Amino acid sequence: MEFLCYHRDRPDSLPLREELQEEHWSYMDGYAEEMIARGPTFSTDGETVTGSVHILGLPDAAAARTFAFDEPNYQAGVYRDVMLRRWRDTLGRTMWDFPGGDTDGRRFLVLGLGAGRPADLAVPPSRDELIAYGPLLSDDGSEWLGTAALVRAASPDAARALLTEDRYAGIEVHHWEFGGRPDA
Repeated sequence: MEFLCYHRDRPDSLPLREELQEEHWSYMDGYAEEMIARGPTFSTDGETVTGSVHILGLPDAAAARTFAFDEPNYQAGVYRDVMLRRWRDTLGRTMWDFPGGDTDGRRFLVLGLGAGRPADLAVPPSRDELIAYGPLLSDDGSEWLGTAALVRAASPDAARALLTEDRYAGIEVHHWEFGGRPDA
């Protein structure tokens, strides 16, 4: 089963985040084999860290909760909240398999929070710009809760256009970059 975990930072938590950086990376090293994608999100200035996204394959929802809530930054209070949802990898690849590499172009996390009938279940035609794409689901996988994508796009508006606007209660777009140890 695949899960998307989005830890959102508390305001002014950057010093604590920096202090815990090695603990965070060591924790993530333990999940290296399960990772589909990972990386920080940023405010519109592209500089201020606002959260961390991790998409990974785990045995079940209990393992996903363990991953999300045992994470050192979460335990220390860096994050203000956690969005944890089952997710389906419709591309069948990891971010490391993305043909655009890890530095070419601007990257975004797009979260469409569901309202009503499922939308955007098929992979969009702009597949070459998608780093990760799939539906957000209930723990048992039976209910569509939205769509999540990591995408290379020219702008936040271009990233938002990936989803059908009127089919969601809300769409969030966050600047994002490939994550992991700088020396990895």
